[in-house]
Amino acid sequence: MQTKNNRTKKLNQHMKFRFSIGRKIGIGFAILILLTMSAFVVTQLTIDESRKINDKINDVYAPSVSKLETFNLMLVRSKMLILKWVYFQCGNEVAEKRELRTLINDSYPKLKQELLGISTKWDKEEQDALIRIFKITDDLKANHEVIINSLNSFESYNDASILLTAQNSVEENEIDQGTKNAIKELGKLIDIERKNSRKISDDMLASFSFLQTIVRWVAIALLIGGVLIAFFTVRSIVKPIQELKSMLLSMGKGLLPKFRIKPRNDEIGEMSDALNNLIDGMEGTTQFAKEVGSGNFFSAYKPLSDEDSLGLALLKMREDLHTNEQVLEAKVIERTEEVVRQKEEIGKQNEKLEVLYKHVTDSIRYAKRLQDAILPPDSYMKKVLPNSFVLFKPKDIVSGDFYWVSQKEGKTIFAAVDCTGHGVPGAFMSIVGHNLLKHVLNNTSHVEPASILDQVNKGVAETLHQGIDETSTKDGMDIAICTIDFKTLELQYSGAFNPLYILRDGAMQQIKANKFPIGFFVDEDKKKFTNHKLQLQKGDAIYIFSDGFSDQFGGPNGKKFMVKKFDELILKIHKLPVEEQKNMLDKSIEAWKGGVHEQVDDILVIGVKI
Repeated sequence: MQTKNNRTKKLNQHMKFRFSIGRKIGIGFAILILLTMSAFVVTQLTIDESRKINDKINDVYAPSVSKLETFNLMLVRSKMLILKWVYFQCGNEVAEKRELRTLINDSYPKLKQELLGISTKWDKEEQDALIRIFKITDDLKANHEVIINSLNSFESYNDASILLTAQNSVEENEIDQGTKNAIKELGKLIDIERKNSRKISDDMLASFSFLQTIVRWVAIALLIGGVLIAFFTVRSIVKPIQELKSMLLSMGKGLLPKFRIKPRNDEIGEMSDALNNLIDGMEGTTQFAKEVGSGNFFSAYKPLSDEDSLGLALLKMREDLHTNEQVLEAKVIERTEEVVRQKEEIGKQNEKLEVLYKHVTDSIRYAKRLQDAILPPDSYMKKVLPNSFVLFKPKDIVSGDFYWVSQKEGKTIFAAVDCTGHGVPGAFMSIVGHNLLKHVLNNTSHVEPASILDQVNKGVAETLHQGIDETSTKDGMDIAICTIDFKTLELQYSGAFNPLYILRDGAMQQIKANKFPIGFFVDEDKKKFTNHKLQLQKGDAIYIFSDGFSDQFGGPNGKKFMVKKFDELILKIHKLPVEEQKNMLDKSIEAWKGGVHEQVDDILVIGVKI
């Protein structure tokens, strides 16, 4: 306590007379700001003057030179046009005559008004010169008009007196000499305006040269001032602040510094004294916290003051910890007993769930055996479709996709079917679809794919009672079905959403399906499935499939495989043997999933090479 009092007395003595850091830095920066403002004022004045000069160049001299040069070209052009008017007999609708009339009646008056407007900012001598030029050109304009009015038709050229008068006017002094005089005067006036423009530009460059000198000296002064201020800052502020930083970093790591900073007569001295007092207080607080942490709830501790919020909070914490310790001991005993009871109950429930899961799984696996029984065996597939493959990858144990093959009247009929849903619901639909396809083929005379689909569509709707009322289900299937006569190589196809691909000579042809599914009951007189007949050739490859392949998520960005990528893959593999095609498709989709993404739908692809 005595040490703290001594520090406070010394601090009060230092604060009576001191040249603070703020004042020192303030004076240094005031000098820098004054120099900066001086440079800014000079720069601004020079820029304003240069802007005025630039405006004068852009508003007066540059347009003046441009308009005068245009005037000069106009005089030359008018002389050429009037010569053609006189010496080339032609009608009034010739382009050169129309151009001369436009030049005299429109272009010249407009340019004259623009030059008169600009010349108001010229000197008196230059304005007088322009008026003289206009007097000459006005006379030239009148002479041109006389010639234009006299030679005003193709027949007027046959009048020798008129033609001779016009030629004399052009060849002697009236037009030729007048044009030369006007051009000569214009040249003098253009030279004067150019000289004025160069003079103004030289004045602007002189202003910028003066500004460059001022800025150079101000920059040198700023550099020297900045170096001095930096040196003072490092010596008076940075070094002691680094000592404070070192102490604070140690305290941030939970270590109380052993050394103390000596007091000084500025703001850093105040911070140093405050930090020393803080360290002393934290040493006492740390010791008290250790006592409380070890369970000694009766250790002595006195806050630094009545307003020491940390010290008061520690006393309250000690009291609360003592109370909470007693409460927690009782709760631990109670909760331990409850956890034991819950663990026993969870164990019993897990046993029941394992039994139930086994029963359900066994039932689904048996259902898979039944579903596999409706799929055509490999031996039958090789018999009726000898050069073909089937890639069949159910999402779950049982599948909503299935493939179907049969023969009738010497033709092979095969289909790729995608029922609503997957898993158990899809499997039930697949049984319905399989039985209806078999029933239609065995009990009717239909062999065309479209007729078969019409009958299956009606059968699914009647079986599931769809279309009867608004509350009926909307279950059904997408399908692609084909009939091949291997003797004539005629292919017939019909589809509900699922298309047919035919690949020939490296090109793909897509036969689109109808845009309505099997199972939505429709009147017989309304929607019918379309039957497509195509002539195959040796070497063709045909493919039908469900949408499971293209809808699979995967790849580096977790996106769908997409139809475009599927088409590219089919184009790439269609010339390979069928078994290699199947392996390539299987490897591609597994690589796309990458062992990260789950299969989202059943996958079915059927390929046949002719």
